[in-house]
Amino acid sequence: MTVVDIQFSPANSDWETLREATIAAEDRGYGAVFVFDHLAGVALDGSTMLESFALLGALSQITSRIELGTMVANVWNRQVGTLVSAAASVAMISGRQFHLGIGAGAAPASTWAAEQTAVGADLEPSLDARHARVRAVLDLAARQWTWQREDQFATFPRPTSPPTLLVGVNSEQLSRIAGEQADGINVPWHHPRRDRFIAAANSAAGDRQFLRTVYSTYHPDLLDPEHPDRIEMDGQRIDRLVLAVFDRPDRWLSDAGRP
Repeated sequence: MTVVDIQFSPANSDWETLREATIAAEDRGYGAVFVFDHLAGVALDGSTMLESFALLGALSQITSRIELGTMVANVWNRQVGTLVSAAASVAMISGRQFHLGIGAGAAPASTWAAEQTAVGADLEPSLDARHARVRAVLDLAARQWTWQREDQFATFPRPTSPPTLLVGVNSEQLSRIAGEQADGINVPWHHPRRDRFIAAANSAAGDRQFLRTVYSTYHPDLLDPEHPDRIEMDGQRIDRLVLAVFDRPDRWLSDAGRP
């Protein structure tokens, strides 16, 4: 059975609304609450933004059961070590499972890169270099979070339960990287090459346990396990479905549906 998660956008919501929505998500039985990772609201057609790990730290203190995560953290928004430490810190503060979803970031010429350009952040035009950055995050996380870690990492934050490492993918190459090094992938459910991405990741992962997660825009019909898409997800052994609420959560709060 696919676990249903929820994702809220800080681009169109103030803290009070996000707090109310997250408490409601826990009460309604969602598996996890995910947040977007952007520096500014423009990328999500919003007027504001909250930094993702600061937001997740706050959300961890007004909830007690619901799992937390990023979907996805741009690997160019922070230095690699800062990203790994931030995820471990939230996991330690919350005392529950954290899901670190990461993405390779956009090319400098992309409209998605406008927020990084505005603050003078380093960006990489080479797709191979962006994928190498994903590998670097996955490698450092594995080295820092293991109980047999090297002495140089002795005082870095290390959660009792290491965060789940998920890679948001939009290519077969990145899917194979996820299968080789990560705990799972996240794929847009309606992407025309979705099945090829999942197959590439599954092949690279081999026999080890590997999570297949997908996301879709929130619609109350998708809360019904008998919905055709949900039945198809079960048939494809999808582990988690992240339902993304892109506008203010007010309408979502008015829905009485539970996963």
